[in-house]
Amino acid sequence: MSVDHFVPWQYVAHDELWNLHPTIKSINSSKSNNLPLWDKYFIQLSALEYNVYELSKQNELVKKAFDNVAKFHLNNSEIAKELYCDGLSSEDFRNRLYNVINPIYIATRNSGFKEWVYRGESCR
Repeated sequence: MSVDHFVPWQYVAHDELWNLHPTIKSINSSKSNNLPLWDKYFIQLSALEYNVYELSKQNELVKKAFDNVAKFHLNNSEIAKELYCDGLSSEDFRNRLYNVINPIYIATRNSGFKEWVYRGESCR
């Protein structure tokens, strides 16, 4: 397992929780400092992030782990309030995450970072 930045660390230079996701090492290596193709991967990222959000609201052990990680990887209080407040539906969460990540994604692409699609072996 590996932790990857959706928008490359080389551009954002931070480890904010909303930009991190688990993956396997071969995918992380393949992606390198590229941007995952938005239309292919953002919905998947959003679903994964929402699952963590939901689990942290439903399970005390997950909430404790989330709170510990958030101390170090959730540094913008406005984004924290926007994304991790109580009562968000999947669609609300996805829209809020979109509003956080999409402008950064566009700026990164406009700075010359290339878009990427995984072409390796199936992950199954």
